Amino acid sequence: MKILVAIKRVVDPSVRVRPLADGSGMDIVNAKMSINPFCEIAVEEAIRWKEQGMATEVIVASIGPQAVQEQLRSALALGADRAMHIATDNPLEPLAIAKVLHALVKKEQPQVILLGKQSIDGDHNQTGQMLAALCGYPQGTFASRIEFNGEEVWVTRELDGGLQTLALTLPAVITTDLRLNQPRFPTMPNIMKARQKPLAVIPVAEFGLDLQPRLQILATEAPKLRQQGIKVNSVSELVDKLRQEARVL
Repeated sequence: MKILVAIKRVVDPSVRVRPLADGSGMDIVNAKMSINPFCEIAVEEAIRWKEQGMATEVIVASIGPQAVQEQLRSALALGADRAMHIATDNPLEPLAIAKVLHALVKKEQPQVILLGKQSIDGDHNQTGQMLAALCGYPQGTFASRIEFNGEEVWVTRELDGGLQTLALTLPAVITTDLRLNQPRFPTMPNIMKARQKPLAVIPVAEFGLDLQPRLQILATEAPKLRQQGIKVNSVSELVDKLRQEARVL
């Protein structure tokens, strides 16, 4: 079974970023970058399947400028077999990313396509669903548990009202949630081995796809600061404060 895992390069979750002065985007110059946390969970899950003998090959793919090769090498150090860099300097919207991944799926013919449920920068939560629609594959989103049962894969999804388990026929698209697993740290020997693993670079233009943006960012601004709260010592004091606020409003 071949697994294709899509990963995204994002600002490290520990870094706090600010909007640019002109409001055209976020200031990420010199910011520490890493694999999107949800994508890292997808990589970990695929590697575990290979270690258990359920997968024969794990391929990682990422779309973006040359800098994304750093994250691809990190995924190779975690245990992926080979990587594919779809090269473009233009930021792509979720639909465009889904189109590119669809082209990769047709080329590689994986049995399972794993993605993080969303990226922590755009928070769109759209690419996996769009990819499944383009491929015509069943999908299991927000996966907190994945089990193989014969010719099916059972995906337990986290919903607002509880858990839902779906039985999907392969091939299928699955997006991973936080509680699916705990990603490992790469070992030094694996980091060294990752330098020798194949990393193919494919210009996005080779796919001949319509990747024109359909959205326009009008402005990017920081959320307004909330007023500092106050502490009260009793219920009666709380009621008095609420009455005062009501009179002010």
